[in-house]
Amino acid sequence: MDRVPEITGIDSDAIPFEHIVAENRPVVLKGVVRDWPLTRAGARGPGAAITYLLGFYAGAPVAGYTAAPELGGRYFYDDSATHLNFARERVQLDEYLNRVLAHLDDPGAPSFYVGSTDLDTYLPGFRGENDLALDPLTRAGQYPLVSIWLGNRTVATAHYDQSNNIACCLVGRRRFTLFPPSQVSNLYPGPLEPTPGGQVLSMVDFRAPDLARFPRFADALAVAQVAELEPGDALFYPALWWHHVEALDAFNAMVNYWWNDAPAHADSPMTTLLHAMLSLRERPLVEKQAWREIFDHYIFGPADRPIAHLPEPARGALAPLDETAARRLRAQVLQRLNR
Repeated sequence: MDRVPEITGIDSDAIPFEHIVAENRPVVLKGVVRDWPLTRAGARGPGAAITYLLGFYAGAPVAGYTAAPELGGRYFYDDSATHLNFARERVQLDEYLNRVLAHLDDPGAPSFYVGSTDLDTYLPGFRGENDLALDPLTRAGQYPLVSIWLGNRTVATAHYDQSNNIACCLVGRRRFTLFPPSQVSNLYPGPLEPTPGGQVLSMVDFRAPDLARFPRFADALAVAQVAELEPGDALFYPALWWHHVEALDAFNAMVNYWWNDAPAHADSPMTTLLHAMLSLRERPLVEKQAWREIFDHYIFGPADRPIAHLPEPARGALAPLDETAARRLRAQVLQRLNR
């Protein structure tokens, strides 16, 4: 496996968003958030980091995930792959983080995890002291979703997100193992539901891969990239890259920024995938290959190709969409689905 390349000397108020997105590959922004107050508090120890965090806590319950010690922090399915292997409950953040503190030196501790929690809702004011300068994105009409992730030693099994991501490692070390979207088949995706966070998981246990059951995983590993993050580092990776995330210390905190440049009226491609299962998957192979050519023409090729030869009044849904046209097209789809 190769190491993710690093960029040094960048401050959190001068991240070259356009450049790193255009490169379309993971990159570590070394030390970019080393001066954030939470990073500095974490350098004094887990207790100092938790005390700092709770100074912003507004008191609303958060989602807390707890897994049995024998699972080694791996959030996954049970043996049937029809249920998840951990418990989810609404918890008070201060009480839950005190559980983490109580088990810091316990080698048999349960796994405690607070994942993807909206910062502005649950820790208002935190971003006033700990934040990336997002002006290049907001000027382009892109407003990142900013979340915090807290817990002890946990493993987020390999999955993908539909947005670009900058993951800021603030307390504790993290290891990311990343794969390009082309490796989807070699990662053996699990069921579409249930899922821990809305995206499918790889069925491979990275700690002890069963290559007899998952032989193509060896091909995925051959192109994998690894990022070993220290507190103060950040990692950018593009949308749809698979990532396996290990939190390596007794207490870990990460803040991430999700964004992409899809217009607000664009539906989730997952909706399209689900409908394709209904409309295309069970057709004869020769028909599916023909439909692939049609999709390449209308969807995956240059956006202007399907309309270049048409008079403007005749372009209809083939023309670039705005909010009004998207609503009209969505209504047509719903009408067809309800026949």
